[in-house]
Amino acid sequence: MTDTSLLAIARGIAVEAAERVAEARRGIVEVADVKSSSVDVVTQVDRDTESFIRSRLLELRPDDAFLGEESGGGGGTSGLTWVVDPIDGTVNFLYGIPHYAVSIAVVEGEPDPQSWTALAGAVVNPATGELFTGSAGGGAFLGEQPLRVAQPDSLERTLLATGFAYDAAVRAEQGAVVARLLSRVRDIRRMGTASLDLCAVAAGRVDGYFERTLNPWDHAAGALIAEEAGARVSGLGVPRPSTAFLLAAHPELAAVLEPLLIQVDAGGSDGP
Repeated sequence: MTDTSLLAIARGIAVEAAERVAEARRGIVEVADVKSSSVDVVTQVDRDTESFIRSRLLELRPDDAFLGEESGGGGGTSGLTWVVDPIDGTVNFLYGIPHYAVSIAVVEGEPDPQSWTALAGAVVNPATGELFTGSAGGGAFLGEQPLRVAQPDSLERTLLATGFAYDAAVRAEQGAVVARLLSRVRDIRRMGTASLDLCAVAAGRVDGYFERTLNPWDHAAGALIAEEAGARVSGLGVPRPSTAFLLAAHPELAAVLEPLLIQVDAGGSDGP
């Protein structure tokens, strides 16, 4: 199956799932459980949406593996894995902040950002209807509009996006990093949805994005979309992103940002 066909599946299911999420948000949304900490929440809508996506993929691609935030991984004999975040930005979703997303990517190889090859991805914001897509070698799009990462200006006029961990101690360290960066750049945005932050880099809405403690499903689709728009997506001091760190920006800006982030101790070191 071609990347174009895989993209059509990712896009179609993401749109279907986003419609269900949007409908669910019109009702009452409550916390169903917590995960890594008391602020790392999951709603029943997260679970139901992932179940829907997994069942649709099983219908269309029964030989592929699956890796989802809520139900984990499993299965597959084709060498392809669908990496899914049913609602990226669950806290925003819970509070009714219109910045959350359904994120679906398909990768080849082991379901590990250190080694996989991302083939296609789709990110949909159910609150706005915006659909971001990308495929390996096929470019990145917002709807039908091609995307291109912003040409870098001076560091002082750079608008960055970032995010914070659920762990309070790590979050405090990240806050200190932001404090040291603020005087060096135009400003910093914290919007709360990694997949959409990466798409914002692709669309030129921010100049760069960095974050620690992301999981594979947080960035699988968004990273591909950013890369296809011309961004460099890497770790800190290493070629590929990991849970330790992700940086996305125009290659020229990334070359300036990376040593600056190391300087202000954004995570210290990064490894596989």
